[in-house]
Amino acid sequence: MAIVLGVPGVDGLGEAVGVLREWQDDRAPTQLHPGDLGWFWRSGAEATAAAVRTWSREGRILAVGLLDGPGLLRLTIAPDAHQEEELARRLVEDVTGPERGVLPGGRANIEAPMDARVQELLREDGWNTDEPWTPLRRDLTEPVEDPGVPIEVVGPRRAHAYVAVHRAAFDGSRFTDEGWHAMAAGSPYADARCLVAHDDDGDAVAAVTVWSAGPGRPGLLEPMGVHREHRGHGYGRAITVAAAAALRDLGSSSAIVCTPSSNTGAVATYRSAGFRRRPEVRDRYRDA
Repeated sequence: MAIVLGVPGVDGLGEAVGVLREWQDDRAPTQLHPGDLGWFWRSGAEATAAAVRTWSREGRILAVGLLDGPGLLRLTIAPDAHQEEELARRLVEDVTGPERGVLPGGRANIEAPMDARVQELLREDGWNTDEPWTPLRRDLTEPVEDPGVPIEVVGPRRAHAYVAVHRAAFDGSRFTDEGWHAMAAGSPYADARCLVAHDDDGDAVAAVTVWSAGPGRPGLLEPMGVHREHRGHGYGRAITVAAAAALRDLGSSSAIVCTPSSNTGAVATYRSAGFRRRPEVRDRYRDA
């Protein structure tokens, strides 16, 4: 049977999130996580659905992609299909032809599992490797230490507190209270938590969102940030430790995060919170 490229629509998002949950595995390379769709959901269900692409055969989803910004496709593949030639060739055809409705012409990036056949085919097609990213992982078999600062689990009435820290942590952030509520209404958020760390004066100093993929599967930190006026005091480590503890409470087997390798401060923060480096990963890119 032929492989079918699809845009799931709002009604089909649940299925896409479901297969992403099933594909998460501590032994697998870093890949698209249901939490990535959950964080994108801050733009609303319709926008999220419009940004998702699926490749299916006989009704079974074999690959899921998220158009996570202009010219960036974050792609992952069913574990038993990483080396499937037919799927890999169809993926390359669809991402290289703007008329297929996946990526536009010109400069484009693709994130895909490093061990997948599609990586080799993209290289043969002239796609180069971009700057490295560092995945990090913390095993959650054992209890997590106390973060050392007060931690608030943010609900709808306190969404503004989380949003304020996020906007103060990320230059150019356009996150809003409305975006938080849209994110919280998405299906991935049923297994997610927003946390805010406070200093001794009660000021909100750092924030993180954690996303579970279900018991026994790795959970994701996305995003984590420290208020620009409170950096250099260990709050990044504290909120990251709190994130690991929250994921353990949700049943996650590990906590994972990925950051540009050039962001040495972030890498150091995660390592100080008990995360260990995994092999670097790189996007594939096509010049304009």
